[in-house]
Amino acid sequence: MIRRLLVPTLSTVVMLAILLGLGTWQVHRLRWKQALLAQIAAAEQAPAVPLPAAPPPFAKVRASGRLRRDLAALYGAEVHDMAQGPVLGGQFLVPLERRGAPPLLVDLGWVPGQHPPLDLPAGDTEIEGYVRPAEHAGLFSATDDVAGRAFYTLDPEKIGAALGLPAVAPFTLVALGPPPAAGWPEPAQHLPQPPNNHLQYALTWFGLAGVLLVIFVLHVRKVVRP
Repeated sequence: MIRRLLVPTLSTVVMLAILLGLGTWQVHRLRWKQALLAQIAAAEQAPAVPLPAAPPPFAKVRASGRLRRDLAALYGAEVHDMAQGPVLGGQFLVPLERRGAPPLLVDLGWVPGQHPPLDLPAGDTEIEGYVRPAEHAGLFSATDDVAGRAFYTLDPEKIGAALGLPAVAPFTLVALGPPPAAGWPEPAQHLPQPPNNHLQYALTWFGLAGVLLVIFVLHVRKVVRP
């Protein structure tokens, strides 16, 4: 009898530990996501403040400087529905030169892949938006097209280096504003709202652990039953 239960017991213990570990991890992720969403909600309601040297993620800020239109680039690939049908485009990135501070990458908003020259301010300008943390390329990230100035990972350090800037701020400013009357870019209308499905994931893992335990108990009863 002990031999008949040894392998199922060890297998159940290992699988139970994995399932409970995954469920616990999702609980931690749930708390982190709730705190992040609360931070974003508070920033959404708050007025923009002058950009500090080390702003927290998703803070609503404003920055002044001169847009380097000659160093514009595209980030990401996103389809928008337009009058002529679905159109592929990306986020329009332009470095903002600031006095006494390193250049800052500014995401001015979505533009179609093939767009006419954009009418951007030539002199000093002030931009209001929110702070977006840097991303880092993963194993399955798309490869950046440095020559074509098309990037798929929002890594300010790498993008700045590809544009010939010796140093840039370690975050991106995502412009906020009303939709333009005509033309592009289309700035963001509000701060991002990441989905929060971690509670469902946690319940799924804990539920599977419960089912596994029930199956094991039924198996033990079947084995020990005379």
